[in-house]
Amino acid sequence: MTLLDGISARTIQTPRLRVGILERDGDNADATPENTVVFVHGNVSSSLFWQEPMLSLPTDLRAIAIDLRGFGASEHAPVDATRGVRDYSDDVFATLESLGIPTAHLVGWSMGGGVVLQYALDHPVLSLTLQSPVSPYGFGGTRRDGSRLTDDDAGVGAGGANLDFVERLRAGDTGDEAQTSPRSVFRSGYVAAGYTSEREDIWVESMLSTSTAEGNYPGDSVASENWPGFAAGSAGVLNTMAPKHFDVSGIVELDPKPPILWIHGDADAIVSDTSFYDLNYLGQLGVIPGWPGAEAAPAQEMVSQTRDVLDAYRAAGGQVVEVSLEGVGHSPHLEAPAQFRRSLLEAIGYTGRPSESAPPTEAIILLSED
Repeated sequence: MTLLDGISARTIQTPRLRVGILERDGDNADATPENTVVFVHGNVSSSLFWQEPMLSLPTDLRAIAIDLRGFGASEHAPVDATRGVRDYSDDVFATLESLGIPTAHLVGWSMGGGVVLQYALDHPVLSLTLQSPVSPYGFGGTRRDGSRLTDDDAGVGAGGANLDFVERLRAGDTGDEAQTSPRSVFRSGYVAAGYTSEREDIWVESMLSTSTAEGNYPGDSVASENWPGFAAGSAGVLNTMAPKHFDVSGIVELDPKPPILWIHGDADAIVSDTSFYDLNYLGQLGVIPGWPGAEAAPAQEMVSQTRDVLDAYRAAGGQVVEVSLEGVGHSPHLEAPAQFRRSLLEAIGYTGRPSESAPPTEAIILLSED
């Protein structure tokens, strides 16, 4: 792994599996839970993506990033998608338990947002930071209210994966000649147009750590009588977010309710009300033929669904801060690092410096990198 100065890697044997983690050099291993921030990455990535925000945090905080199973340095154990993302959230719990951390501030990106929400349903947390999170109702196949479009989740899960992209992951392709190469997908999907970084090779390396073994990425699929002819299977990464397996909207009923920061970009190509990764939206655009129309196969309103659930969370007494970043894509921590850092420190109630204040109970903040 390519590590930035100040970051170290190690593996931990938990009762569930071997887990890779990144830590910041010099951090206090006996830090209180209130001073501990745990980062959870998303799909087709790893803990390597979190190095910059880890290094940016004040030195009196402890920063840890965890590799989910099948990514990074963690064991490539198969994923039981019928449990939603619980294999992942249970692995995170086992890791923190092995480190002697009873609770912490959790930060989840994309699929990792769903993982930390599931974690919060099962275990106490101090706060949740959701960066460009998967909808509380999963990825694809639902109406605005979260109801499923078909009984088998047609058009959802591993059957929608681009096979050439999977093969290029397997082959370790680092080039940018093909639109389906990991580097090209990073540039077109993970960040908004115009983003550049001298560390792009590290982000691509992180993507290439994704296991394509059976039971990992992307998973299996089954035939369907409904358009577009396949439905979600029972194993592997993409099926964990199928709505028949995944629904974390129950956070509205949590008691007590941890404060939540929702930070996202308005130019996100992946998690959006018009996502280019949603087959129903691609059908609407004519990219995939045979689309049966908006009544049978509407595009998933992912951002609106998240807002609806978080509005209900707030109405039920929870604290929610939304930060929407203009011109930012799927990766605010890379594209708008100053805003991400400031918002995160406010979300965890960091008081190490007078200039850092706690967030208001109700807020929608519109920011740009300026």
